[in-house]
Amino acid sequence: MSDSAPREATPPPRFAAAALISLIFLNMLGFGIVVPLLPFYAKSFDAPPWQIALIFSAFSVGTFFGEPFWGRLSDKYGRKPLLISTILANCLCYLALAFAPNAWAAFGVRLLGGLFSGNGSVIQGYIADVTPPERRTRALSYQSAAWNVGLIVGPSLGGLFARPEAGPIGFQLPLFIAAGLFGTCAVGIALFIRESRQREMTNLHRPNRWAATGEAARHPVIGRLMLVTFLVGFAFTGVESIFGLWAQARYGWGPREVGVAFAFAGAASALTQMTVSGPLSERYGQGRMLALGMAITMVCLALQPVVPSGPATIALMSLSAVGSSIAWPNVAAMISEAADPHRQGQILGLNNAMGALARVIGPFSAGLTFAGLTIHGPFLQGALAVAPAIWLALAAGQLAARRRGGGVP
Repeated sequence: MSDSAPREATPPPRFAAAALISLIFLNMLGFGIVVPLLPFYAKSFDAPPWQIALIFSAFSVGTFFGEPFWGRLSDKYGRKPLLISTILANCLCYLALAFAPNAWAAFGVRLLGGLFSGNGSVIQGYIADVTPPERRTRALSYQSAAWNVGLIVGPSLGGLFARPEAGPIGFQLPLFIAAGLFGTCAVGIALFIRESRQREMTNLHRPNRWAATGEAARHPVIGRLMLVTFLVGFAFTGVESIFGLWAQARYGWGPREVGVAFAFAGAASALTQMTVSGPLSERYGQGRMLALGMAITMVCLALQPVVPSGPATIALMSLSAVGSSIAWPNVAAMISEAADPHRQGQILGLNNAMGALARVIGPFSAGLTFAGLTIHGPFLQGALAVAPAIWLALAAGQLAARRRGGGVP
């Protein structure tokens, strides 16, 4: 076999990527149940805003370390065993979170949960293994759509079963449901998903995380895309982490209203990704569509502080979700094409780790501006962060096209 291509296991069935995405939906549904509830869950411990931001960020600290680690291991040992083990560990973490006695215990559990949730690069690596490059953006759009459908149904379930007035115990039932979904996902992968790669039997050199980070940062395409991931992740997660408290301060919303807002945004995003994200990128170029999505997002973030009502806020959230749904699948697709095939998992993991780092800094910064400057601060700092990502996306697309031999970006 050529040294330029990774070793594959028995070829997966034609719909391998679709089967994995269907099962991962359960994983994403469990995650969606919990995320909008986190500010209220943390507040039930009488945590101040900075501790709420810390609990939100703990997950991303763990993910920062987990993503390149699990991606690198999956390059060597295969995608399937890494997916099963990390998802099962997450099931246990959600069970532990249901019984956390205080905010600091919740922080510790979220840190471990983030470490084991750092398997996005393994999922993306599997999809890259079984999908030709010209169809990768479309397949990754379907993965993102499954995520957003999880954010439609998940927050509604979380808001329905949460009882904030009961204190921390009032959040146990949603956490039990999330744990059950993660467990079901792991069993489904074990039973129905075929491995996409053989275990590497040679001592192929793979640089450690820090050396690989330096290589990726210097790469003309991957380096720019990693910076896009950080800037946009900083903006999005800052707004996401504080949105519940912002909506409560401005409109008097509680968990159910916040869940409805996330559901509308998730629906808009999922519909866009299932219908137009892939075809638009295939027709007009990945770099251009990435830049367009960032521009839509920047405008929506900047306008959010001046919208007059709750319905207008939801409409603007949904339009912002459309922008991000056009953009994000192109990042992973472009990186998977530019990366060494033997190290796709590791490089995708490094990019996801940049997103995790943004999810550490973004919520903390948003918490500071929300509490110390203005409740609209997270939206304004998000718009400023996204602005340079538009230029970086266009530059990365042009460079990627030249590396492919002068194709249209």
